[in-house]
Amino acid sequence: MAALRVSSALASSSTSCSSSSSSSFHCYPSIFTKLQSSPFWSLSISVTPLYSRKAKRMAHSIAYATLGLTQPNPSDAPKISFAAKEIDLVEWKGDILAVGATEKDVARDECSKFKNPLLQKLDSKLSGLLSEASFEEDFSGKSGQSTVLRLPGLGSKRIALVGLGSLTSSTTAYRTAAAKSAQASNIAVALASTDGLSIESKLSSASAITTGALLGIFEDNRFKSESKKPTLKSLDILGLGTGTEIEKKIKHAADVCAGVILGRELVNAPANVLTPAVLAEEAKKIASTYNDVLSANILDVEQCTKLKMGSYLAVAAASANPAHFIHLCYKPSSGEIKKKIALVGKGLTFDSGGYNIKTGPGCSIELMKFDMGGAAAVLGAAKALGQIKPSGVEVHFIVAACENMISGTGMRPGDIITASNGKTIEVNNTDAEGRLTLADALVYACNQGAEKIVDLATLTGACVVALGPSIAGIFTPSDDLAKEVVAASEVSGEKLWRMPMEESYWDNMKSGVADMVNTGGRQGGAITAALFLKQFVDEKVQWMHIDLAGPVWSDKKKNATGFGVSTLVEWVLKNSTN
Repeated sequence: MAALRVSSALASSSTSCSSSSSSSFHCYPSIFTKLQSSPFWSLSISVTPLYSRKAKRMAHSIAYATLGLTQPNPSDAPKISFAAKEIDLVEWKGDILAVGATEKDVARDECSKFKNPLLQKLDSKLSGLLSEASFEEDFSGKSGQSTVLRLPGLGSKRIALVGLGSLTSSTTAYRTAAAKSAQASNIAVALASTDGLSIESKLSSASAITTGALLGIFEDNRFKSESKKPTLKSLDILGLGTGTEIEKKIKHAADVCAGVILGRELVNAPANVLTPAVLAEEAKKIASTYNDVLSANILDVEQCTKLKMGSYLAVAAASANPAHFIHLCYKPSSGEIKKKIALVGKGLTFDSGGYNIKTGPGCSIELMKFDMGGAAAVLGAAKALGQIKPSGVEVHFIVAACENMISGTGMRPGDIITASNGKTIEVNNTDAEGRLTLADALVYACNQGAEKIVDLATLTGACVVALGPSIAGIFTPSDDLAKEVVAASEVSGEKLWRMPMEESYWDNMKSGVADMVNTGGRQGGAITAALFLKQFVDEKVQWMHIDLAGPVWSDKKKNATGFGVSTLVEWVLKNSTN
């Protein structure tokens, strides 16, 4: 008989899952919490000479739990007080007055002076220094362009010009300005031109300003030993109206941003911290926080086995960290439920590729913590919707969380696995694992009675090749669902592009010994992946697959984007009775 002993020193370095705010998580395997409660800070595991699989898993998980001894710092999610006001810009007192200007707004006369009345007024108050300084800074009003000037003569200490391009509701532009204003304590934002703007346009601009500020100053510093914290405490929105409607719009934008920030944090968290178990704990925390409308059901390996989820469990088989199947359910606290929909997210907390291991330039194995970007979007949406509380719609949030690793117990190329709908799959590439987990998740979603399903996954490099890093591909047989989701993305500002589902490509997915193979080669790889997923969706259900492998991560910022959360929230709201 063999035994494994964990020393008191090892046990004392452990912590458990905890949270200090609604958008932060600090989770470490809880097994050590149980050890510390014992008078003997040690653990003995009896192992038979055959080394049972369960014992080996436990031994591996104890060793893996201490990897790096990393303990995230508390989340620094922005806490900003927003207010909509109607006051004269020159009278506003604070650190920075930011004026959003389109390219048309900054047109100048023959004397290089502004033609726009509001900019003229500010320039006159500043003795012409605003037009002069902005001209020298080559400010033209292009989207994302901004300049901050310290000029005497106003109630504010500094004035900023923010380029909006051709749109007054440019979230990207306000985000850039907010990032530059992060060390100010209070700022005000106004538009150079509000004449002719509809009430809806003004509300959209207020929403964009709120979103730009919250996401612009947010930095995920949980894993840095030292960081500079933003000092922005308040933001006044000037000249866009006051009252209940604009206050609701500001709150809605803030609620969505809370979900986006959670999505970013989940994707940014490394695989040695964010294991499938920790992701499940985060999901349970969301449900607990909004327990008036959300409930959680986490299925373990044994329960998934009873549901015959052979496709999902095959992917998880090699990892020392067990699979956790996450199911949150949103039900309004009152009123009739008229629609049932499901959001399904790919939840690979790390993807090594399995026996078809990721190797060579461009394989991005070091970034494979983001292979749960679909799950992050789904859970971020759950958090936002828990705050917004739409009526008339039941929403299921589903994530088949696991790791794709390598071991003697792992899935091999050539294995035949069986999904929960009875279909068999010949595994010709273990690195096409996400679709295998989604297969059982989609069957499960259909079994919940969902009428519409949207799945999100960092599924294929082929989609990134086709659409680049900023655009997600969408695949659906339903024109109506495509219109719904695209309309939601136009509100959120996230870029989607509908891709074809060429049925003739399914010939590449046929197997000689099973119902199908799991990958059909490089040509049309994103399309064949979508066709594979279609095999696990009931024909009566409207279904869409979103491949967000490109926009889930920013190579420039080396950070997660939170992509998908905003569009999902807007789509659910379009299906609600709010």
